[in-house]
Amino acid sequence: MSDLQLLNTIANLVPAGSHVLDLGCGDGALLQQLTRDKGCTGYGIDIDDANVLACVRRGVNVLQVNLHQGLTSFADQSFDVVLQINTLQHLRNAEVMLRETARVGRVGIIAFPNFAHWANRLSVLRGRMPVTARLPYQWYDTPNIRVGTFKDFEVLAEKNGLKLLDAFGLDEQHVVRRWPNLLAGTAVFKLQR
Repeated sequence: MSDLQLLNTIANLVPAGSHVLDLGCGDGALLQQLTRDKGCTGYGIDIDDANVLACVRRGVNVLQVNLHQGLTSFADQSFDVVLQINTLQHLRNAEVMLRETARVGRVGIIAFPNFAHWANRLSVLRGRMPVTARLPYQWYDTPNIRVGTFKDFEVLAEKNGLKLLDAFGLDEQHVVRRWPNLLAGTAVFKLQR
């Protein structure tokens, strides 16, 4: 699945006119698309200087904040939607940030590479860590602090009392609803407290 296809899929989950907080917003492309196409407002958060500059150049409101410090400066339910797209696997405090996502937003949308995808499993069976389009780094230079699976996230959401409004996978150009833990390269969840 290309980055553009992932962004379009996520954008389709965000209601028009929503107030959005995008955690780990990268270059701001998703927020720009939501603002332009759906009349959304909001902020991106990123720590990387180049990403912050790219957001500013796109006209996206961005805050340079380290997510490891949490979201204490935001009130409960202060956003309609909080996004974590390809962010969770980079965080040391992933469970805390999941709870913070549900606290700050009325709805949270989370997407991350599904380590249980069949191609990843095959690579591990061959004795090697997977290197794929969704996990493009060697084991020794990856920015991913953790790897998770579709099933692992379902368990984590339940443990934290979060209600899954929608859960599916993405692979290539398709939404995967049947056996997403095995067949999906990307896991996508829409949740609330």
